[in-house]
Amino acid sequence: MCSLSATLLAGALLCLAAPAVAARSPGRTFSVLSFGAAADGVTDDSEALVAAWEVACRVPRATVLLPSGHRFLVSPVTLQGPCNTKLTLQIDGTMLAPPEMGSWPKSRRPLQWLNFKWLQGFSIQGAGTVDGQSISLRSADPPANTSQGSARDWYASGVKPTLIRFYNSFNVTVRNIRITNSPQCHLKFDSSGGIKVKNITISSPGDSPNTDGIHLQNTRDVEIRSSSIGCGDDCVSIQTGCSNIHMKNIICNPGHGISVGGLGRDNSLACVSDVIAESINVQNALYGVRIKIWQGGVGSVRNITFSNIRVANVATPIAIDQFYCDRGRARCANRTGAVAITGVTYRRVVGTYSFQPVRLACSDARPCTGVSLVDVRLSPSPEPASAQQGPLCWNTYGEARGTVEPLGTGCLQRSNGYVTPLTQPFNYTC
Repeated sequence: MCSLSATLLAGALLCLAAPAVAARSPGRTFSVLSFGAAADGVTDDSEALVAAWEVACRVPRATVLLPSGHRFLVSPVTLQGPCNTKLTLQIDGTMLAPPEMGSWPKSRRPLQWLNFKWLQGFSIQGAGTVDGQSISLRSADPPANTSQGSARDWYASGVKPTLIRFYNSFNVTVRNIRITNSPQCHLKFDSSGGIKVKNITISSPGDSPNTDGIHLQNTRDVEIRSSSIGCGDDCVSIQTGCSNIHMKNIICNPGHGISVGGLGRDNSLACVSDVIAESINVQNALYGVRIKIWQGGVGSVRNITFSNIRVANVATPIAIDQFYCDRGRARCANRTGAVAITGVTYRRVVGTYSFQPVRLACSDARPCTGVSLVDVRLSPSPEPASAQQGPLCWNTYGEARGTVEPLGTGCLQRSNGYVTPLTQPFNYTC
C-alpha cells in the first residue's frame, strides 16, 4: 500500500491508481506534470494525460489539470468513463494537436482528436486554449510516399478530424476555454444530453472548409450562451435527433450563421424540434439563421424560434432551403419528398444584407407551414458583394406582422378556406 507522503504528492502520484487510496482522496487535483508530461509543445504528452485521467476518474470531485504557462502536445486520444462524480478537465495551458499530416490516422470513418465517451457530470473549463493547428495541417508537406496532390485529396476528404467530441455523455459543461484552428468541426456532441456551453471562444479562418463551431446531433436539452464563434461553416449546426436547444447571446463572425440541418440526406429520417435562438449577432457571414433540407427525406422540423437577431454584411439573413445540395444543384436529383417544416418564427431580425434579405424555398410536395415574420427590418449593405436579389417565398405559408422591410419581404402565402398548402400524408414517426 502506498503512503500519502509529501514525496508522493510531489511526484509519485501514480501510486494513487490503487482503488483503496483513491477512495480516501476526494476532491483531488492531478496535474499532468506529475505524470511525466514534458509540457514543451514538442514531446507527445498523451500518455501523461491518460494516466492522470485514469487516476482522477476514480476519485469523487477530482480535477485533471493542464497548468498555465505550458504547452502540451497530445496525439488523438479517447478519455472515457464511467467515472466518479463531478470530474473536471481544467485547461489553463495550451493543448496542441499534431501539426504534421502524417501524425493523424488515415481512415474512412469519422476521426476525433479529443474523444470523450460515457461521461456523467463532467466539465471542461479553464483559461487555456485548445489548438488544432489546422493551418499547419493545410500547409504541411505530404507524408512520405505521398504526392502533394494526394495530400490535398486526403485533407479535402470527409475524414478530417473533429477537435473535441462527446459521445453518449450527459450533464456536461464546457466553459471559458478557447478552441481554435480545428481541421473540421470544433466541438461536437453526439447522442448526449444536458449540455451547457458558456463563455467559450471558437476561432478559425472564414475560408476553412467544414469547420462548424458547435455541432449537435441526437442530443437534447442544450444551452449555449455568451460565446463568440468564428469559423468557415455553421457557427452552430443542429442535426437530426435534437430537441430543446436554447442559444442566447452568441456572436457569429465569420461563418455560415445558425443552421438547422442539412436534414434528410439519402432519403433519411430527420427530426428536430423546440429550438430557440435569441440575441444572436451575425457578421460577415453567408447566412444569418437558416434551415436546410435535402430533397427526398422524411421527418419534421417544428417549433423553431429566431428572435432578436442582428446581422451585418450577411449575404442572406433569413433562409429556408428544402432543395439543399452542397455539391451544386445540378448534381442532386429532384425528389418529391422532403422533411416537413412547420412552426418557424422570425422575430425582430434587423441589419444589413449583401445578396438577398429573405429566401424561403420550400418543397412543392411538402410546403412549409406556420412561418411567421414579425418586425423584420433588413437593408442592403453599403457595398454589396454581388448583384442583389429581391426576397423569395416559394410554397411558404404563414403571415407577416409588424414592420417588415424591404418591400416584398412579407411574401408568405396565407392558408385559409380558399388557399391551403398541398401536403402529403405523414408516413413516419418522429
